[in-house]
Amino acid sequence: MESLKNIATRIKGLREMSDISVDEMAEITGKSVEEYIELESGEKDFSFTFLYNCAKKLGVGITDILTGISPTLSYYSIERAGSGLPINRRRNFTYMHVAPYFKHRIAEPFVVSAPYIEEQQNKEIELSSHKGQEMDFILEGSLKCNMDGHIEILNAGDTIYYDSSRPHGMIATGGSPCKFLAIVMEEK
Repeated sequence: MESLKNIATRIKGLREMSDISVDEMAEITGKSVEEYIELESGEKDFSFTFLYNCAKKLGVGITDILTGISPTLSYYSIERAGSGLPINRRRNFTYMHVAPYFKHRIAEPFVVSAPYIEEQQNKEIELSSHKGQEMDFILEGSLKCNMDGHIEILNAGDTIYYDSSRPHGMIATGGSPCKFLAIVMEEK
C-alpha cells in the first residue's frame, strides 16, 4: 500500500509540475475524471497500461514513476535470471522489467507471469490499449489473446506482434500459468 501511495504521489507531482490538468490525464489514460482522481490519490491500484500512458504523457520513463529514480546506464544493462524491477499491476499478472536502469530505452522489455484462473476462461477478456506496438513471445504455457474481438491461442514458442493502440487483452489458458516476454515499443 505504501508503494501504491508513493507511485501516486510521483504521478501527481509530475502532473502538477508539467501543468497538465486532471481532465487531460484522465483522457490520455482512458479513465473518467473520478477514476483518475482515485488512482492519482493512491486509492486504487494501477494497471500497467495506466502507468505506461502516464509516463509517456509526463515525459518520463516508467522506472521514474515506479521507483523515483531515473535510469543511468547507457552502454549495456544486465538483469540476471529471476531479477529485474517487479511490477504487480494487472489481474494478478506479474511484470518483471528486465532493463529498468538503461536510459533512453526505445522499448520496455518485461517477463510477464500470468496465473491460470479457471473463472476467467469463459468470461470476456478485459481490454486495454496504449500507444505504440508490442511483441509477446510465449516462453511457457498458453495465452488466450483477445485482439479487439479476434481470439487467438498462443503456445510456447509462438509470437504475436501488434498495434497496441488497438484494444487487446490476454489471460493464461490451457490449465496452467503462462510466462511470456513482452516488449512494448513506444511510438516516436
